[in-house]
Order: sequence, then structure tokens, then C-alpha cells
Amino acid sequence: MALGEKEKKELKEKIVTVLKEVYDPEIPVNVWDLGLIYDIDIDDDGNVHILMTMTAVGCPVTGMIVYYVEEALRENIPELADKKIEVEITWDPPWTPDRVTPEGRELLKAMYGYDVVEEWKKRMSQTPA
Repeated sequence: MALGEKEKKELKEKIVTVLKEVYDPEIPVNVWDLGLIYDIDIDDDGNVHILMTMTAVGCPVTGMIVYYVEEALRENIPELADKKIEVEITWDPPWTPDRVTPEGRELLKAMYGYDVVEEWKKRMSQTPA
């Protein structure tokens, strides 16, 4: 039976909850709050396509993070156990700290003692074009 919009919305909420438990091993903030997830698409059959990025091209743990995302969804959302889960990496648009969620910013502030996003914005505004 095809999923309706209500079922897709509920499934997407479950996916976001699980993504908040998947961490970049190099940055102790989850992939959702880092702003690495660009899009979550669920087709009528319940198959999932996630478009995401990494903080830098050439990130040495890209494959590991993709695997973590796929496995976390499969293990924590029973309705995805037999569905296709595709995680696609894109570099367009490139990730910037502007994508970090307010929750992610608070986590980074707690770790580093200052707002790394605001610091990045200040430095970028001082960079000559």
C-alpha cells in the first residue's frame, strides 16, 4: 500500500530523530545539527533517499558516516528494514557553518567556549573578495 503524505511526514520525523543520534566521528555533533543533511525524500513505497554533504571535500570518514546513517535508519526504524535506503553525497552547495542548527551551535559553544559560527562569519566578512 502506498504511503500517504501523513505517513511520509511521520516517517520523516522518525528519520530526523535517528539522524540526531548519528555523529561525525571527527566533530562531536550529530549530522542533523551540523547541517549535513540537505534533503530527505520518501517515495510512495517507503524507500528513502537522503541527500547530504560533509564539512569538507575529501573528508576521510565520508564512507563511514554514510554507513552509519544507513545502518542507524535500518536498525532504529522497523518500517525501513526491507526498504531501499540511499544516501547520496553532494558538494553543491558546499557546506558552511551557516547550516549548523541552533542546537548544534549550542553544542559547539559548550565544547569550545565560544560561538564558532559567529566567529566564522566575522572572519569571512573580513576576508577580501
